[in-house]
Amino acid sequence: MKEKSSKYVFEAAVQRPLGIVFLHPNGTWEGHDYLVEVVVEREGLDSFDVVMDFRELEAHLDVILDPFRGKLLSDLGIKNPIELAKHLVNQLERQVLAPAQIKEINLIDGHQQRITYRVDRG
Repeated sequence: MKEKSSKYVFEAAVQRPLGIVFLHPNGTWEGHDYLVEVVVEREGLDSFDVVMDFRELEAHLDVILDPFRGKLLSDLGIKNPIELAKHLVNQLERQVLAPAQIKEINLIDGHQQRITYRVDRG
């Protein structure tokens, strides 16, 4: 597939639902139903005028989220939502092929409150 060049940076995002429960350091439990949003970016667009194939990104995200469904995050070695976002970035970076790259992971709750983890490329 021939790549197009551009001085513009484009973004694309997909969302998937995820219900989680985590244990606070003080011993209390907290649960949330999130929309997990993955934002990818790249300079220019590919020959199909997209950042990357949405279906591929959704499929990769589904596979990565499946082990978390119906589980306690602490049972999986994850202490809080930010650690979850970092884990998702680490797993997805193996799947998102250059020149596209992950920009950020957003965890959005039912009240539209958002936790954002931005990938540091510096």
